Amino acid sequence: MDLFAIDFHAHPQTEEMLRAKGHRRDELARFLGPNRSPISFAEMADRYRSRKMMAVILNADDETTSGAVPAPNDALAQAERDHPDVFFAFGAVDPWKGAAAIRELRRCKEELGIRGIGEFNPGRQHFYPNDRHFYPIWEECQRLGLIVLFHTGTLGAGAGKPGGMGFKLKYTRPIPALDDLAADFPELRIVAAHPGWPWHLESLALVQHKANVWLDLSGWAPKYLPSEVVHYTNSLISDKVLFATDWPAIDTDRYIAEFNELGLKPEVRERVLRENAQRLLGISVEAMNPTSEIST
Repeated sequence: MDLFAIDFHAHPQTEEMLRAKGHRRDELARFLGPNRSPISFAEMADRYRSRKMMAVILNADDETTSGAVPAPNDALAQAERDHPDVFFAFGAVDPWKGAAAIRELRRCKEELGIRGIGEFNPGRQHFYPNDRHFYPIWEECQRLGLIVLFHTGTLGAGAGKPGGMGFKLKYTRPIPALDDLAADFPELRIVAAHPGWPWHLESLALVQHKANVWLDLSGWAPKYLPSEVVHYTNSLISDKVLFATDWPAIDTDRYIAEFNELGLKPEVRERVLRENAQRLLGISVEAMNPTSEIST
């Protein structure tokens, strides 16, 4: 059976990855249920494989601001090596770590074979991506050919808590931060994760204007996507939008069921589900799996 979709935004739930979330693990429990059990990479791979799907698995590093020690990027790289028919590993760096972050970027690319870095989360990491203090990081990502993925729009972290637990949404606005980045680093491939609400119109303008920026649809159940996002996905930016769930925050089966109700043109649906991600990742599914088949 042919590949159905590539989920461009999935968060592993191994015990190691959950432990690395620190206090955010309790916040996630409020949304996903307090009795969640860890899920191994093998179990996660089986879930995606049985649905004829692949997934970009993401790491996070906000140690400077949270104090939580991140899971090693090696774990995600090993998961891709163990399950190359399912996973694409993205590593993570804390932008405040400076030279150490740049060394980790090089290690991710040159030793671990990682294709991208993310999820950068300016709201949790407390930084503006267009602050020139961080430009050496983007210069190195561009040089190495690494895709960079940024959280945009409102945050789940701290949502509904007094003061939002100190998290500030100003860091997650797409324009000017990511627009400046895309303009100053035209060969840097940037993914704006989530529709970017309440600045989703800025996200759409950014993706339409800058050839090196893509939009992933993660974090919002499709039936709640703003109408403008659906309209532009179905028209002007159909080759720049990526199917993405934010698993396990949104279950893949629920996402697909609601995605099918968006009324996208058949050719657009195929681009969003699979083809745009293949082009961005620079991969051929046939080359990775000569039978053109992902077993169930």
